[in-house]
Amino acid sequence: MADSVVSSSAHSPSRPNGHRPQPVDRVVIRFAGDSGDGMQLAGDRFTASSAIFGNDIATFPDFPAEIRAPAGTVAGVSAFQIHISDHDILTPGDHPNVLVAMNPAALKAHVPDLEPGAAILLNSDAFDERSLQKAGYVADPRTDHSLDSFKVYEVPMTSLTMEAVKPSGTKARDAERSKNFFALGLVSWMYSRPPEPTLEWVAKRFAGNDMVRQANTLAFKAGWNFGETAEIFESAYEVKPAHLPAGTYTNISGNTALAWGVVAAGQLAKLPVFLGSYPITPASDVLHELSKHKNFGVRTLQAEDEIAGVGSALGASYAGALGVTTTSGPGLDLKAETIGLAVSLELPLLVIDIQRGGPSTGLPTKTEQADLLQAMYGRHGEAPVPVLAPSTPGDCFYTVIEAARIALKYRTPVILLSDGYLANGAEPWRIPEVSDLPDLSADVRQASSPNKVLPDGSEVFWPYLRDTETLARPWAVPGTPGLMHRIGGLEKADGSGNVSYDPANHDLMVRLRAQKVAGIARDIPPAEVDDPDGVGGADLLVLAWGSTYGAVQAAVRAVRAGGRRVAHLHLRHLNPFPANLGDVLRAYRKVLVPEVNLGQLRRLVRAEYLVDAEGLNKVSGQPFRREEVQKAILASLGSLGHANGNGASQQGRAG
Repeated sequence: MADSVVSSSAHSPSRPNGHRPQPVDRVVIRFAGDSGDGMQLAGDRFTASSAIFGNDIATFPDFPAEIRAPAGTVAGVSAFQIHISDHDILTPGDHPNVLVAMNPAALKAHVPDLEPGAAILLNSDAFDERSLQKAGYVADPRTDHSLDSFKVYEVPMTSLTMEAVKPSGTKARDAERSKNFFALGLVSWMYSRPPEPTLEWVAKRFAGNDMVRQANTLAFKAGWNFGETAEIFESAYEVKPAHLPAGTYTNISGNTALAWGVVAAGQLAKLPVFLGSYPITPASDVLHELSKHKNFGVRTLQAEDEIAGVGSALGASYAGALGVTTTSGPGLDLKAETIGLAVSLELPLLVIDIQRGGPSTGLPTKTEQADLLQAMYGRHGEAPVPVLAPSTPGDCFYTVIEAARIALKYRTPVILLSDGYLANGAEPWRIPEVSDLPDLSADVRQASSPNKVLPDGSEVFWPYLRDTETLARPWAVPGTPGLMHRIGGLEKADGSGNVSYDPANHDLMVRLRAQKVAGIARDIPPAEVDDPDGVGGADLLVLAWGSTYGAVQAAVRAVRAGGRRVAHLHLRHLNPFPANLGDVLRAYRKVLVPEVNLGQLRRLVRAEYLVDAEGLNKVSGQPFRREEVQKAILASLGSLGHANGNGASQQGRAG
């Protein structure tokens, strides 16, 4: 293969062979192979080049559940799905239009998700008898007619890669590892991605290893040029840039957005940030990212366990910093006692839970929304805490700032519920202007002097002398003259903070803490319903929270396109609920609650508002597809006595 790379159609209106790329408005591509085949890297780089090109993007990285599953088996398959478009999209797509399968196991794992007519790019070098057996194939799928409904392109990616990288001097075993860049180059050619960003990234990323840099560069170019010269493809395609609101954009994942939001919260509050955390999938990336930002007053501690992580974060809050801890479900279990201590101490603390499949170790690399009841009630005694959940990767940034605002203003731990789908997914994110972000410094109000005058005229500090509006107690930083006070988990006397075993005082303090959290409902936006006919105008309300947003909103759009009336309400604040939520729910004949659990939000709203909400529930470790929610919406509408209409057939731009 020649070393030169042909520019994409974004830079050149036609190919050297004289054919223009065929325009398409969207495409869903899935890279799949062994966990060591570099599929996450290939998908990430395709995402980056598409972001630079200007497409709207949604991604879904899917990691194998086993860290060291046997190579070539279905259990060891790693995949990365990306949806790119020239218009606004909400999900990574239900079904891939293109599957890149690096071995038989990848094909077997993902071919059930394809619809007839989809394209399959096979690494034909990997389809030997042993590999077919390891994947569980009895017969070669290339010859048994099981793939007849698809467009199958057999490309000897391994051998072409090894031949292409020979000038780099790379050993054969190492040369084979560059085949992901061959696949990336080929798909980049197919969909007219500009090659320059990828080549520039390779040069920068592998600047310290010239042999690897050259091998990956040669492999990428070989894949690109194979697409251009092999003449086995009917056409290349082009997805034009999307028309997004003006601004400066970056491609961002949910975990990165959380980390940046924590940094921003510290700056907006004019406080140092301390993260005490123990590495756990899928939350570790937040720790990794925050460790890069010491220049913003961020200090990170990789603790020896989950309990030490949250304990150090609470200690930092006691010392006057914005204390943060990150975890996933098993870690939230272990942090429960210290969160209860934070409730008793009434100190600000951010607890960020990136939910994964449970219980126990469960499914570390898969997503779930099953920690809501744990966040609400997972502490002994009456220990209410505010609970928030972001809806998209970019929304993670704003939600963590809101969580910090509440924690600081009301002197309370706050739990933020993200999940693995949001954490690893990515989208174009418009970088906000600092002037558009809230000033959190007014919510800090650290005590500076004694606040209680005794009958004899002397002044003392009472650590539980509450603000009349928020019921928050003073935040007394240790070492401040005159602000000495007791600290610990034993019940305190209202006002003075002395240890108290008085029954009436305990009753009062429990009710005050609950009243403080309940009062936050006055300080959050009312529930806003997406209903073209006004609140109560639609036949059905879809109530959802967290990462289900994209699939739910896409399904709602598709059903409306079919002429049916359906509303959507997506909650960010889960405790307390928005003050008007009960009135909104009771305005609709029927309420459907899609959740990646067995019905936790549904249980809460049924108990709180006595509405007969029904659930759409999934606990497979996979997020909802748009078509799953759409089917449930149409079924709910049908049960109201209406015909199903043609909503189920609506496709295209709904996703």
